[in-house]
Amino acid sequence: MESVVTLSPKDAGELFTLQRAAYVTEAQAHEDLYLPPLIESLTDVTTELDKAEVDSFGLRDGAQRLVGAVRVCVLPANVRCAEVGRLVVAPDMQGRGLGSRLLELVEERISEDITELKLFTGEHSVGNLRLYSRFGFQETHRVPTAGGYALVHLSKRVR
Repeated sequence: MESVVTLSPKDAGELFTLQRAAYVTEAQAHEDLYLPPLIESLTDVTTELDKAEVDSFGLRDGAQRLVGAVRVCVLPANVRCAEVGRLVVAPDMQGRGLGSRLLELVEERISEDITELKLFTGEHSVGNLRLYSRFGFQETHRVPTAGGYALVHLSKRVR
């Protein structure tokens, strides 16, 4: 059973490695090696983990390896809305329900004031879209990218 951990700047190196490994399949699916999670620097990840408005947590396996993580940011323009981002699962651990567990944890851990969750993924991320739909997220709009695919934006009412 994986243990839940809060991530801080001291975990940045491990999260940086996990994020890169997890997003390779997304890059392949979208034929885009310049996805933001793949070009984000270690300094960027460290800075993100240090932000007060970002709640970062992950799952560690029995060997204490970080095998999944997610970040939740309260949107500054609307304190009743939070954005779920950088949900990642180690490639060798995918298909074991860790992504679902992370989404469950998001809903358990968000402030009682939050009434809406938002997130986005690439249109070719079929597994992600299926997962988000199972959790009640609905598509709100699509935004074309320079890479020739669209980012699918989704939201979900909570509470």
